Amino acid sequence: MRAQFVLSEIGVGLRRNLTMTFAVVVSVALSLALFGGSLLMSDQVNTMKGFWYDKVNVSIFLCNKSDAESDPNCAKGAVTDDQKKQIKADLDKMGVVQTVTYESQDQAYKHYKEQFGDSPLASSLTPDQMQESYRIKLKDPQKYQVIATAFNGRDGVQSVQDQKGILDNLFKLLNGMNWAARAVMALMLVVALMLIVNTVRVSAFSRRRETGIMRLVGASGFYIQAPFIMEAAVAGLIGGTLACAFLLIARYFLIDHGLALADQLTLINFIGWDAVLTKLPLILATSLLMPALAAFFALRKYLKV
Repeated sequence: MRAQFVLSEIGVGLRRNLTMTFAVVVSVALSLALFGGSLLMSDQVNTMKGFWYDKVNVSIFLCNKSDAESDPNCAKGAVTDDQKKQIKADLDKMGVVQTVTYESQDQAYKHYKEQFGDSPLASSLTPDQMQESYRIKLKDPQKYQVIATAFNGRDGVQSVQDQKGILDNLFKLLNGMNWAARAVMALMLVVALMLIVNTVRVSAFSRRRETGIMRLVGASGFYIQAPFIMEAAVAGLIGGTLACAFLLIARYFLIDHGLALADQLTLINFIGWDAVLTKLPLILATSLLMPALAAFFALRKYLKV
């Protein structure tokens, strides 16, 4: 097969259907950019899970005088020194516990003022209204229920709270957004495939005389099909290259520069450049193979070779 002929036919096909080729390039670029973005979003959520789950605490909040008057869990009164010592001793015996940190009412009040000092409620609170607590770091964050079962309902304990539960709600929201992006991506891929099939169909129809002559002189089916398949593959590859550029630009401006989220949201462990770069070969391969396969199956129906 003469490569020069195939390349010239690709150029002719792209020029003849310039508008549809542009539509294919744009739809492939957007769909694959969403595809890469959804993969990176999954990586980001997993990175955040590993980062935050390693830092979550279980908090055992102890009853104070205010709770004794209003909370049924503290009906027996505020926690006593003996109860606190017993709770601490029991925690130290538990194999799932890594560290235990005690937070007094004064420390809790100080931390509250640091975090919510601008709140109107902060000015009306006093240290004696705050709760003493034990902050427990678990060896395995999944073992929260062991602590909850052991201390919920105990005298002097107002509640047992797992910070992992709060994070789970955040990660569910992020995963929901990720699945929404994947749904849009799937829709865009369907649109891209339809455009590719239609473009190949129009291109084959516009060159039906040339392909008819080629059949008469004994050209093989693959020789006739190759320019159309490569035409679709080139358009897809251009779209895939644009999708890769979108991801690189988004990573650069959203995280490192421009919005500089890495500097503004220091509590979030963002994915690195390696996570982005490893996705690019997959995007380029998809952008090349998807249009080529779509064109191949379309030609079997419309070119009849």
